[in-house]
Amino acid sequence: MALPHEHGGNVFAVARNLGLAPERIIDFSASINPLGMAPGVREALTASVDRLLHYPDKGAAELKQALATFHGVETAEIAVANGSTELIHLLPRTFPGRKALVVAPAFAEYALALERAGWQIDYFTLSPTDDFALDAAALAQKLVTGYDILFLCNPGNPAGNLLPLSAVASVIDVCRESGTFLVLDEAFIDFCEEESAKHLIRANPRAVLLRSMTKFFGIPGLRLGYAIAAAETVAQIVAQQDPWNVNTAAQVAGVASLADEDYCRRTRSYIDQERARLAHALSQIPGLQVFPGRANYLLVRILRQGVSARQLREALLAKGILIRDCGNFQGLDTGFFRVAVRLAEENELLVRCLAAEMG
Repeated sequence: MALPHEHGGNVFAVARNLGLAPERIIDFSASINPLGMAPGVREALTASVDRLLHYPDKGAAELKQALATFHGVETAEIAVANGSTELIHLLPRTFPGRKALVVAPAFAEYALALERAGWQIDYFTLSPTDDFALDAAALAQKLVTGYDILFLCNPGNPAGNLLPLSAVASVIDVCRESGTFLVLDEAFIDFCEEESAKHLIRANPRAVLLRSMTKFFGIPGLRLGYAIAAAETVAQIVAQQDPWNVNTAAQVAGVASLADEDYCRRTRSYIDQERARLAHALSQIPGLQVFPGRANYLLVRILRQGVSARQLREALLAKGILIRDCGNFQGLDTGFFRVAVRLAEENELLVRCLAAEMG
């Protein structure tokens, strides 16, 4: 039975409940690039306002070409979408099957999409005792019992653990041998792009790679994501998509974002340094365990009895800070929460407030 489907980033609803302007809340629950959009995006959006008089480019040709160049793939191997969540919900309806396996803890939308499409869901749950390591041999034993589709996120969400490319290659081989269609969600791989499995996935017609432009490129309000897969797999996905699924502003912002190589370098450098600083500071607070991660967020466990993540969330909200209670993730309990890596001064405020609440 899937747990309730909740998400971070619900800052507008939280602000309404508190009677505050959304700008008054420091949102650590959504893992968005703290540097904001690439500098050229605002200018590109302003310059494209007159394009809104026309329907969006149905095939998103300019964006597809920019993505193909950025990743070194063919345009026929890319399907663009209204956020990667559109694709998560589309895939169970596009490819046949009835039995799904989800590597957990995992993004709640996998289970919701599968439930809505009538799939039976099982979980391959990773353990915090070994930092959510994936045992490929154990996964293979599970898959041979008969699963039609596997959902795997790398880096893991919310754990942040990164499977090296060699381990992902093993999973791809296991899925090929068991006849399981692989959905590999790389929504946060931009922060460690060198570990992307895009070139392995595009060679396999029974696999698809999901990417998001929400997190790394800081444009969640525009809803933009895409899939990379073999051309024949992409053709099947595109055939099921609604027309004009990606609006003009999102297409323009996507092209402008991809063109700024300096922004990409600055983002990776900043997140690597600030994530390390934040992880060290949090680990110094008695009663907290910080898990290693390679994305722009950290998973934290409360070790002190009688303190739950929900209680901590409510206490921090009174100070205008929103964290992600992870108690509704399959495989986690009420002692887990996730925090985004934000600007240095905001991270320092979070650490001070957490230290005060942990006493």
